[in-house]
Amino acid sequence: MVGDIRIPHKGNIQGEVIEGAFRVLDEFEAVNHHTEAMKALPLEPCEEIAFATAALALRFGERPVEETGGHRPAPVTAEQLNEARRIEDIGHNLWATFQRVQENVMRGGQPGRSVQGRRLQTRPVGSIDRGVSLNRALWMLAEEMRQIKAAH
Repeated sequence: MVGDIRIPHKGNIQGEVIEGAFRVLDEFEAVNHHTEAMKALPLEPCEEIAFATAALALRFGERPVEETGGHRPAPVTAEQLNEARRIEDIGHNLWATFQRVQENVMRGGQPGRSVQGRRLQTRPVGSIDRGVSLNRALWMLAEEMRQIKAAH
């Protein structure tokens, strides 16, 4: 939904910067509209867990286990990704769910278990590129869920 605005740092860029600022304002209005729609859309607990499960796959992916040919479980559960860290994120609507899951995916710090069973804490997403791609994917997931729920 929101694209990158890139301006080369050469020549007279003042006009391009001004044009980019207006594009950001236009996109902000659209994002604000979608945010309000997400706040108005209630989710059932199973839908919240489905959202968190998809986010878990985005963050930790399919991780093959060489010895068994199976898949390595994620170090945390979808229920953990859906836990609120802040009072503002408590609620059963799409926006609150998105905010909880996004924060838990990006910040890390959740207790979990390694494949060998050792205790660990999830790491924060440190790479800017990885953070941007995860945030985009989570936003697309929330938008798809909003459209599906609105259609029913």
